[in-house]
Amino acid sequence: MKKIALLGAMALSVLSVFAIADDAKPLRIGIEAAYPPFASKAPDGSIVGFDYDIGNALCEEMKVQCKWIEQEFDGLIPALKVRKFDAVLSSMSITEERKRSVDFTGKYYATPAKLAMKAGSSMNDVATDLKGKKIGVQRSSVYDRYATDVFAPAGAEIVRYSSQNEVFLDLASGRLDATLADSVNIDDGFLKTDAGKGFAFVGPDFTDEKYFGEGQGIAVRKGDKALQEKISAAILAIRANGKYKAIQDKYFTFDVYGK
Repeated sequence: MKKIALLGAMALSVLSVFAIADDAKPLRIGIEAAYPPFASKAPDGSIVGFDYDIGNALCEEMKVQCKWIEQEFDGLIPALKVRKFDAVLSSMSITEERKRSVDFTGKYYATPAKLAMKAGSSMNDVATDLKGKKIGVQRSSVYDRYATDVFAPAGAEIVRYSSQNEVFLDLASGRLDATLADSVNIDDGFLKTDAGKGFAFVGPDFTDEKYFGEGQGIAVRKGDKALQEKISAAILAIRANGKYKAIQDKYFTFDVYGK
């Protein structure tokens, strides 16, 4: 009996070691580092931005190491599903369509979509005033879906790009008439730059939940409830302890979390 008890204790000890080792594994996070001010590359090649800082704060709260893995935006969900990483933290909108493929944490920010065009452009009626215009969007984004469903039937030509930075380049060069994207990304990544001089926001905020969802969340594989709940709890924790606000104030002069 003593031998059996000893063997049982040893087995539990081994299991405990494995459990600790499992908890100690880095959290592999997929990100597209071409979306300022949320994620972009510094001159030394390192990733910087709001998403990156939030992710590191969440890992610190969960007492795990962040391992960041770069991926183009339209490949993030497929790569998550084949286990290239454990979560996606890359300004991904929580939509019903995406919920069919992945699970989401609670939101960690929410900002409206906007159109940017040449300053002084008229936008009294979106459907009428966009007829014949070339509108650049990031491929597979919520902005792509909205523009395809709403602007294209009104006569606009939708031009898709692998990154929003490429959209800004073609807008500045005159190959596009407009872009539909996140308002903060347009403002920080384009309007406040030299390339964005002479451009401005035009028209209303676009917030239709059918397309733009419930805010931006962190995606995990379907059914990974343990990780989903752990990250959601960490979001609430950094909101409560002031770390979220400290990061927010580094990048924004307003409450990016939203209502």
